[in-house]
Amino acid sequence: MSADRPGEFVDSNVLVYAHSRASADKRDRASELVDRLWVSGGGSLSIQVLQEFFVIVTRKVPQPLSIGEATQVLEDYSRWAVHCPEPKDLLAAIDIHQRFQVSFWDAMVIHSARRLGCRVLWTEDLSDGQSYAGVTVRNPFLNMVMEEAPYGEIRDV
Repeated sequence: MSADRPGEFVDSNVLVYAHSRASADKRDRASELVDRLWVSGGGSLSIQVLQEFFVIVTRKVPQPLSIGEATQVLEDYSRWAVHCPEPKDLLAAIDIHQRFQVSFWDAMVIHSARRLGCRVLWTEDLSDGQSYAGVTVRNPFLNMVMEEAPYGEIRDV
């Protein structure tokens, strides 16, 4: 991540679509975003996002990745800025959860983005354009006409 430009935080649902063998439209849109962040060096995520990604792509999608494939992808993404929460981060996420009435897991993602200095959080799980504690949500799939069903609910991990 460049010191003069804050990173952009990517939630697990975007990464799942970027590596999904289903939902071609969302895969293309997510891949474009991820590719742009690789080129710019601005990709950010958290341990939580990596954990969710691994569980979903190996067990919850129609055509799961092998453990080896998923492990390689995780190794690649570990080169991005990664937030590794501490106990104080859990307390801050609880505050976000209460203040904004979002799920604890979404609050943890928001907090991780904030801790990494990201102003943008790419996800389809929260309202596009909504700002939470200085982090603005952007849905990369907004305004897409979808013909395929989503890969499944992410928060039951």
